[in-house]
Amino acid sequence: MRGKRSSLGVIGVLAGLLMALVAVSPAQATGGAESGPGEQVLVAPPAPAEAQARADAGVAAVAPTISPGASFEHVATGQRYTCAAGNLCTEVWDPTVNKWKVYKLYTCNRYYLSNWLNTGYYVNNQTGNPTSYFYGRYGDIIKPFKPHFGAKYSQNWNPVWSIRNC
Repeated sequence: MRGKRSSLGVIGVLAGLLMALVAVSPAQATGGAESGPGEQVLVAPPAPAEAQARADAGVAAVAPTISPGASFEHVATGQRYTCAAGNLCTEVWDPTVNKWKVYKLYTCNRYYLSNWLNTGYYVNNQTGNPTSYFYGRYGDIIKPFKPHFGAKYSQNWNPVWSIRNC
């Protein structure tokens, strides 16, 4: 009996530690792109005017990327997509497929952007009220912002070189 009680005590302590870690995890409380409470259903806007102008000028198409990598999906104009609770979702036009590339930034990190051009959007659906930041070329803060459920904001991505979501 003593061995079983001791094992149950260790399991209880480990479960308590795990719960404590979850409670203090950075910025977000729920998983990536899963649906559930607090999820926002959004509709992708029309293609940005700059995208057509670049195509007409014959500018070579290069896909926008982010480092470290994060989950994303391509979304056509007028298509619905979700931004689950706990995510900072960003929309950047991907001229290689003529769709919006929606990144779902869940893990607390500083993300470095490549080929993010012109007008896009973001939805800050994070939990826990973290302050997020857009940074310029030299690490200067362009914009600090907090979560705001139900709001989608326009953003000129040209001066943004990195994003910290917590």
